[in-house]
Amino acid sequence: MADFENAHMRGSTFRSVDLTGADLHRVHLKDSRWRAVDFSGADFRAVGLHNVRMRGIELANADIYGELLNVVINGVDVVPLIEAELNRRDPDRAKLKPTDVVGFREAWDVIERRWQQTNERAARLRPELLHESVDGEWSYIETLRHLSFATDCWVRRGILGDPSPWHPLDLPWDDMEPTPGVPWDREVRPSLDEVLELRRDRMSGVRKVIDGLTDERLSDTVVPPDTPGWPEASMRFPVSEALLTVLNEEWEHRLYAERDLTALEAR
Repeated sequence: MADFENAHMRGSTFRSVDLTGADLHRVHLKDSRWRAVDFSGADFRAVGLHNVRMRGIELANADIYGELLNVVINGVDVVPLIEAELNRRDPDRAKLKPTDVVGFREAWDVIERRWQQTNERAARLRPELLHESVDGEWSYIETLRHLSFATDCWVRRGILGDPSPWHPLDLPWDDMEPTPGVPWDREVRPSLDEVLELRRDRMSGVRKVIDGLTDERLSDTVVPPDTPGWPEASMRFPVSEALLTVLNEEWEHRLYAERDLTALEAR
């Protein structure tokens, strides 16, 4: 079995190659071509599929979860259909893409209410289960830590301009490059009460920002501080975009958490 690490294989050709059970991590396959390739049983996570063209595809018993935009299947853009069905199943979801101040306040009301319900559900489990991973995903505690990091990135650093907003329990996404000054402790095991105290502090900070919004402020362009961190100092974005990012993080990760709590409860 061969191992390839930090290898540059641009333009390589693979024919009649068996990669069954192969592990690909941080592999660039841009503009690659796939013909008569069998992906049966493959597991794709954190995979970019922008501008992909597929023809003669057999797709059966597939489970796809992610951000979809302009996905055309057999001549039909399926994204509006999926969005409408998801909003029908949960009307709160439709409030998570606000365009004005009132909408942002209503959206944050939803986030606060739904997370309170989820945290109450988690508190009924044995504490050690909240540190367990389900299907290789973050544990419940790690999920809450990551959301603290997201708030520190987009609100405290991005909108408020804090050059070093991080808390020691903050947890960046797995593939973020190590960054000086940004915490990344995967071994610490704080209690639920500890991370909930941090979450209350960060969420109240978001509430304060949203309560102070004006429609003019929503369109203001913000520039992150010129210090290491995310978002990077070279980035420019309106306040509304930063808040929409936080809303999306909060909503999606709560869905992941609810899914995993169901599995943990079954244990």
